[in-house]
Amino acid sequence: MSTPLPQDLPRPEYPRPQFVREAWLNLNGRWQFETDRGDSGLERGLRERDLTGEILVPFCPESELSGIGDTDFLEAVWYRRTVTVPAEWSGNDVLLHFGAVDHDTTVWVNGTEVARHRGGFTPFTAELRGVVAPGEEAVIVVRARDTRHGPQARGKQATWYANTHCHYTRTTGIWQTVWLEPVPAAARLKRPRITPDLGSGSFHLDLPVTGNLPGHRVRAVLSDEHGDVVTASARADLDLCPRLVLTVPEDRLRTWSPLDPHLYGLRLQLLDAEGGVVDEATSYAGLRSVALHGRRVLLNGEPLFQRLVLDQGYYPDGLMTAPTDADLVRDIDLGLRAGFNGARLHQKVFEERYLYHADRLGYLVWGEFGDWGCETGVRDDNQRPDAGYVAQWLEALERDHSHPSIIGWCPLNETYQNLHDRITQLDDVTRAMFLATKQADPSRPVIDASGYAHRVAETDVYDSHCYEQDPQAFAKTMAGLAEDRPYVNTGPDGRDWSVPYRGQPYFCSEFGGIWWDAAAAATAAGDERGTSWGYGERPRSTDEFVARFTGLVDVLLDDPDMFGYCYTQLTDVFQERNGVYGFDRAEKFDTAALRRVQQRTAACESDA
Repeated sequence: MSTPLPQDLPRPEYPRPQFVREAWLNLNGRWQFETDRGDSGLERGLRERDLTGEILVPFCPESELSGIGDTDFLEAVWYRRTVTVPAEWSGNDVLLHFGAVDHDTTVWVNGTEVARHRGGFTPFTAELRGVVAPGEEAVIVVRARDTRHGPQARGKQATWYANTHCHYTRTTGIWQTVWLEPVPAAARLKRPRITPDLGSGSFHLDLPVTGNLPGHRVRAVLSDEHGDVVTASARADLDLCPRLVLTVPEDRLRTWSPLDPHLYGLRLQLLDAEGGVVDEATSYAGLRSVALHGRRVLLNGEPLFQRLVLDQGYYPDGLMTAPTDADLVRDIDLGLRAGFNGARLHQKVFEERYLYHADRLGYLVWGEFGDWGCETGVRDDNQRPDAGYVAQWLEALERDHSHPSIIGWCPLNETYQNLHDRITQLDDVTRAMFLATKQADPSRPVIDASGYAHRVAETDVYDSHCYEQDPQAFAKTMAGLAEDRPYVNTGPDGRDWSVPYRGQPYFCSEFGGIWWDAAAAATAAGDERGTSWGYGERPRSTDEFVARFTGLVDVLLDDPDMFGYCYTQLTDVFQERNGVYGFDRAEKFDTAALRRVQQRTAACESDA
């Protein structure tokens, strides 16, 4: 079960762990709230008056933890809270941060519109200069629109009422931490971009500033458990984004890996002409490399088989929001206990504190976007993601670039569309998201779309999804990789969805999904997709489950051309009962047995 929730201040921890300023004010807790099913609230005066209900932020109104639990369609919702900006912040500007609000958001403070944002997975900030000052009251009003009609990046949120198949209860409105932060008014640091360069034993640090004042400099100090390691500085009065190189002495060089997830501390400062500190923040960094060699993906120059698990990040009582920070840690620990060394963070941009814990625990991560929701029903042009997908994905890349646990990017998942002689909107957006990712971050491999429709010939990684349950049949399906004929997902009629394979590193990025529901095991088999389902015929016992799991995993571990896999999935999610653990995170199998199956040396590791 979930960790007990503090009702006075839920999710009290600092929400941006790679760019920490000392002063801040958490605005989670009780807010006024009102549902606006017809999206007529602006006309009806909801912006100006008190709201009729109450909600516990940051939990969405569909969740039990919010205190509301309304799982019907919510076309729009409104929030209102009055807060006094701390007087001790005098002389500073004030920023109002939202970790994530689903989906189209408008924010007013003291009657003035201060922000608009589209996208349910990424953060945004409102600058409050000229609207409210330290020591004054701020009346914060938020409207979030979340229609079920038309293309929208929803991830696994259902567009019909019932929670069924692999679609789940919706998340509307605020679902991550809301907070205030004081910042210097004249010039300040912006979020750093930290890129490890193991080849030179260095970190490349982009340290943007909001303005260039005469004599200003930026300074960065890298440290470890023995003290300061290296200091670097640069002028901040010439370039909008000063760049520093922090070269680690050989005797202090320590790489980040799953076996040793070492993190350096990082102190960032903006200094004035006299050397006084104008702005400062703390961060951290991990020194590691990701490279491609033939069909292998290398970590720190060595092949490391990626034993990944699909993690969808849903909770029975919080939905997309973890009840507590400890619940994020527990999910990573559950994966490690079962023998996985990482996860595909599936159809959701996870909150940043998850990545912080993955960094410090040495858990490999593929970052993914929640792209489902662009279906049109038009034959051969059936998926039409729009420019908003690219914008939202770029926001995710900017937030998460510096996390060493992320070893690859996956902007799209299971897009499907027949290849034909017309370039479609899906082709355009797939290419745009791939190129945007490579431009934003050339240091990591990018897969254009996981499974199904590979539309970009130069994708760094190629993959497939295969839920064949018979290990022998699964082995035959996967056998062509050695001859450059890997399994590729196609349409039901056999038509191609993807451009041809070109020898890239390849892995089966979804397999397994073995159905096990102990409560339903004694019942007659049948169509149970609304209440309990998984892939293939349900095993008759947990021993049979482990045997099937072993057979499927062995096929991929024994393939010297396979660089990894991703097993579906870490936990059950509502009616989807194919997790290694239950939805409540209870153990379903002998976890030690699953770990033993996965921990033996993989073929790609043994013949290096």
